[in-house]
Amino acid sequence: MGFREDMVWGTATASFQIEGGAASSERGFTVWDDFCARPGKIADGSDGTVACDHYHRWREDISLMRELGYSAYRLSLSWARLFPEGAGSLNQEGAAFYDALFDALLQNGITPYVTLFHWDLPYALYQRGGWMNPDIVSWFGNYAQAAATLYGDRVKHFITLNEPQCFIGLGHVSGEHAPGAVLSRRSVLTMAHHALMAHGMAAQRIRKIAPDAKIGIAPTSTVACPATDSAEDIQAARDAYFGAGDPENYMWNVSWWSDPLFFGTYPAEGLARFEGDLPEFGPGDMRLIAQPLDFYGQNIYNGYSVKSDGAGGVLRLSRPLGSPRTANYWPVVPESLYWGPKFLYERYKTPIVITENGVSCTDPVCLDGRIHDFDRIDFYRRYLRELRRAAEEGTDIRGYFAWSFLDNFEWARGFTERFGLVHVDYQTQNRRPKDSAYWYGEVCRKNGDNI
Repeated sequence: MGFREDMVWGTATASFQIEGGAASSERGFTVWDDFCARPGKIADGSDGTVACDHYHRWREDISLMRELGYSAYRLSLSWARLFPEGAGSLNQEGAAFYDALFDALLQNGITPYVTLFHWDLPYALYQRGGWMNPDIVSWFGNYAQAAATLYGDRVKHFITLNEPQCFIGLGHVSGEHAPGAVLSRRSVLTMAHHALMAHGMAAQRIRKIAPDAKIGIAPTSTVACPATDSAEDIQAARDAYFGAGDPENYMWNVSWWSDPLFFGTYPAEGLARFEGDLPEFGPGDMRLIAQPLDFYGQNIYNGYSVKSDGAGGVLRLSRPLGSPRTANYWPVVPESLYWGPKFLYERYKTPIVITENGVSCTDPVCLDGRIHDFDRIDFYRRYLRELRRAAEEGTDIRGYFAWSFLDNFEWARGFTERFGLVHVDYQTQNRRPKDSAYWYGEVCRKNGDNI
């Protein structure tokens, strides 16, 4: 039993969080550059101008991946590095950076999984309306076509969007993330619809250029886990997971973002709840959104417990006092990596890739010069055991990417959180693998048999 023999094991990063090189490469200004420049928006007042300086240190980073035994790498392209204005002329220097990066990855036996959009929208497009402007569907399609043309001979796995719940929800509902807007529900639902259409357009364009490429998307979810193994509680968890959710947090549900991808329609419960705020749907919108996908990525970090109320409803349970939490106070819920993939595969019947899973820890450098992050190893072991249980029971798990390869710029938290397997000293940019980095290398080499 265990994981399938061709299971993909890797680590993940995002362009704005690690690359830096903003000044030296003609990278365009992004909504996150603008957000970072606003006082009080980033916890430590930092920005992504340098980040982990991966733009200059990528050779060192790839060598480290190879030495640690990681055979796949999920990275994102910076849209603004390739097209500083979001559209128009290609930045040759930016294109050459990724060209060399992909060559080096393949030469070192590392398979690239490329995310086209991981939140860093070119500011020039934001000035033209960003996700509110229906033209973003073609803007994103043109960008995806260029990426496939430039790199499709070497990149065989593309992910269109990362966590649309976040860049739409946190960016335009709560305003916690760039661009820091707080908009009406009608506006937000319009942007969500455009994002899904942009995904479909990108998938179409990639398939024309690179017909053998595998294409997916990477939404996120906080998993509803049943309090017991009773049929009633399991159904309650399933209902909660795919339901319309909290009316005040309406971006945080699975079905609104994923039913259109696979079924070509929005869920009936959501349509009823959002009636009066829905955008106008064009006759071909849903056909465009529902492009065939080769895998369904999912970013899962935690979950919550529910039970049946005995009358067809759902009760959300409070966590017991003293329940474990991570350094950034997220709950530790290993079973979320069992129930989430299980429920998603049951509903959408598409191979699952865990595109992000990981943990923030305090990670001090100890007196012996090492980072003994036993808590991270324990976290990964617990979660991976649950993922293996799902695989053994028939959920089609194709891959797993640990977040993150490097400590990095954690968005509004700046450099106050450390998710990396590799420690980064932000004063010197020195990389230092943590104990978990070596342990995870063994997981990759042994296909999870050591968990």
